[in-house]
Amino acid sequence: MNVSPSLTELIQQARSGDAAAMKGVFELAYEELRGLARSRLRRGTPQPLLGTTALVHEAYLRFAQAGQLCVEDRQHFLKYASHVMRSVVVDFVRERVAQRRGGDASHVELNSELISSDAGGEREIMQVHEALEELAQLDARLVEVVEMRYFAGMTEEEIAALLGVTKRTVQRDWQKARLILAESLK
Repeated sequence: MNVSPSLTELIQQARSGDAAAMKGVFELAYEELRGLARSRLRRGTPQPLLGTTALVHEAYLRFAQAGQLCVEDRQHFLKYASHVMRSVVVDFVRERVAQRRGGDASHVELNSELISSDAGGEREIMQVHEALEELAQLDARLVEVVEMRYFAGMTEEEIAALLGVTKRTVQRDWQKARLILAESLK
């Protein structure tokens, strides 16, 4: 009987540079990553910025471009995946904003009635991203909680398991992060 390796075993093989193992990591974690992406995008703007599949595939490309997987186990992989998803969403928003502003094209002044209604979601994502950069100076775990909850759509139970803390600790961290971010976003 042929037993397939666990995600942690594949991660360890991928860390040593095994390209087949890297592909296997994503094949094994694909549905879980799609679930994270789906829950994140479900809370997004009425017209989602990215599709679930596009977000997961872009995250995979970023992992693959790094050349080597620098995580130790399943939990670390999912934490890092939430960070990568944040990066993908923020980069996508930056690109859309640049395109909407015309890139190198000559700029024309528009009145506020012509601003797209979905720009609010993009603006919020960028503001949260910038506030997280500041929050990282105070408490890195709070940033991890926000990344996993806001950008990856994980539940408090999932975050607690990944961070090795209690659900109550995650709830306190989430509340603290929200208060700090709310102050930052004023």
